[in-house]
Amino acid sequence: MKLLICGGMGFIGSTFIRNHQKKNPNDQIINIDSLTTGSNKKNLEELDKTNYQFIQDDIKNFQTVEKFASDVDIIVNFAAETHVDRSISNPKQFLETNILGTHSLLESAKKHEKLFIHISTDELYGDAENQGSFTEKSILNPSNPYSATKAAADHLVGAFAKTYGTKCIITRCTNNFGPYQFPEKLIPKTIIRAQKDLKVPLYGDGNQIRSWIYALDHVEAIESLITNGQHGQIYNITAWNEISNKTIVEKILSIMGKSNDLIEYVGDRPGHDKRYSIDSSKIQNELGWKPQFDFNDALKETVSWYIENNAWWEPLADEKTLHPQPWTLKW
Repeated sequence: MKLLICGGMGFIGSTFIRNHQKKNPNDQIINIDSLTTGSNKKNLEELDKTNYQFIQDDIKNFQTVEKFASDVDIIVNFAAETHVDRSISNPKQFLETNILGTHSLLESAKKHEKLFIHISTDELYGDAENQGSFTEKSILNPSNPYSATKAAADHLVGAFAKTYGTKCIITRCTNNFGPYQFPEKLIPKTIIRAQKDLKVPLYGDGNQIRSWIYALDHVEAIESLITNGQHGQIYNITAWNEISNKTIVEKILSIMGKSNDLIEYVGDRPGHDKRYSIDSSKIQNELGWKPQFDFNDALKETVSWYIENNAWWEPLADEKTLHPQPWTLKW
């Protein structure tokens, strides 16, 4: 099989490539990534390059995408701007990458009749506070510019499937964690700051609940969809680990032998959803996928990886990671 992976230098995309190559060494992988925030060539430094090709370009560049899409079996789109805080400060890049970039890929998939798998997020369902878990049929109710652009992209994928018959599958996953995650995210930021005995900031009261999944479990779910997923369908993906941000930070500090006194509560960000929760019964019942990794064991492994790989994260840990300030919004 030959795959076109978009955004393969990012956290989840690179995890997918490493895992897929390990299990399918004869498959060919073409990776298009513009190497903006969140992408890192070091994520695939140790990859066997025999059946691998990297193209540094933007997915909005239709000529590049179309050229490589013509000769593959599947297009998998991991490419996205993902950090909520940055989307609030500057939404434009999120609009361009998450919507216009997705449109470019869809046009290529339509033209060459390729299967298009679009990696989305549970955040587009909005706040699940005082509700049950969202299913694939739930109404989308995004709360911030990031999730709004992802919702728009999902609607665009669905429209191409219905209007043009483009073969599309959408996945909506919960919060990922694991090695190679960009330092601005909650878990790596907590590990990095605690290692340096710096205060660990928590928005508001820290009781916002997120559902977490180890990245390897997520990419295995995607593999099951490549093989057996139904075209035109949406699949939620979760490992059912609903935990508050405060508890996550406390678990990390405990693993590292650090005091909870490092926690510092800061002003909450605008439009901060209290809880995310989705139901993944569909992919579990129809395809037999289920998460394999225990959350606490995977968290310990993740902490160990960051402690042992300073050379990977130190060049990426900017002032916002090492010296974050309470949230202020400039209107």
